[in-house]
Amino acid sequence: MTTSERVVVTGLGVLAPNAHGLQAFAGALREGKSGIRFHQHLADVNFGCQVGGIPEGVEALQKQYLTDEELLAMNPNMIYAAIAAIDAYADAGLKRLPADADEVDWDTGAIIGTGIGGIDTIAEKLAPKTDQGKVNRLGSTMVEQIMSSGNSARVAGLLGLGNQVTTNSSACNTGTEAVVDAFFRIREGRAKRMLAGGSEGHSKYIWAGFDAMKVLNRTRNATPAEASRPMSGSAAGFVPGSGAGVLMLESLSSARARGARIYAEILGGYVNCGGHRMGGSMTAPNPTSVQRCIQGAVAMAGIKPEQIGAINGHLTATFADPHEVANWQKALGLAPEKMPLIHSTKSLIGHALGAAGGIECVTSVLELQHGFVHGSINCEDLHPQLTAFASRIPHRTVDVPDLKIIAKASFGFGDVNGCVIFQKF
Repeated sequence: MTTSERVVVTGLGVLAPNAHGLQAFAGALREGKSGIRFHQHLADVNFGCQVGGIPEGVEALQKQYLTDEELLAMNPNMIYAAIAAIDAYADAGLKRLPADADEVDWDTGAIIGTGIGGIDTIAEKLAPKTDQGKVNRLGSTMVEQIMSSGNSARVAGLLGLGNQVTTNSSACNTGTEAVVDAFFRIREGRAKRMLAGGSEGHSKYIWAGFDAMKVLNRTRNATPAEASRPMSGSAAGFVPGSGAGVLMLESLSSARARGARIYAEILGGYVNCGGHRMGGSMTAPNPTSVQRCIQGAVAMAGIKPEQIGAINGHLTATFADPHEVANWQKALGLAPEKMPLIHSTKSLIGHALGAAGGIECVTSVLELQHGFVHGSINCEDLHPQLTAFASRIPHRTVDVPDLKIIAKASFGFGDVNGCVIFQKF
């Protein structure tokens, strides 16, 4: 099958540490509202970093989306994915099939990834009961709760999806990679619609390994809103986050045939790996591969670098931030003062790991729709290596009515990269 379908975004769903739902989330972005808070449960287990981004009010919210029976077989990661996916499906103007309907939506699939997934269920339930010799007390849904593919499989069951249903996992690149993979599936004519994005739970077991690496910020426990500091000279590690962001991608022909509202078009996407060479490793990116990834997405999009109005970067608040901006400049071949506006959603919500790319892609589409670029907070003391880019790094939200193209990229552990180019439709 060889086609070249144009791919558009017709639905969005987001559950973030600073808001749930498109209107509230867009408002939080504009306002520069932080979703980072102190969490006593992290202090209780002696984490160096005791702040994080966790969506609020989910215990009550989840009952609007899921039955008690469904919730028994789901961990927070799956619940976040389900809420965002159901919202995106409804936002696209699609009617959810009843659970007892003898129908399947063969034209719609899902690629909703996760970085670490059900490790909290393993740590809190599976391992203790197994070690205590109480395997018979685990229940019949344990496998459903811990298998990574349960993330998207549960969404497929809730919505009756019959096309490709996959949970990808590529560390911090997971959500962006899911969008790129779904883009290609629709472009090739293998699906009319694909839900795409990522989710991540908030368990101490998910975050503990990063705290042990000392890559989390431990200097701002008393001032949580100031803790996530991408591009700052006083950045001292990222702040862990959680939640989910899901987009409904659809072929332009399908969207037009059903009269769907169209937010944006995906012009191109690219994923690659640095092979752990030339400075790349399990935890550091190969700069050449980063540049090649960006250039590959731009080339597929068929645009010139100067047409990009904004970059929603990976930008985590680690030593890598100045290197990332330098890689963007080299890849685009633009002088610092001619670069697109550069900003980091992680300054507001932390680094949501497998959910980061999904939430940040939703952010990018909302910015295109409403004509603004949100500010990167907490980088008033810009990193010295970024001084030349100061005019291109907004600290507060700026209105950009003619914003037409945003580049979104993610760079993950394992030396993996992803970049997607969105254009306002």
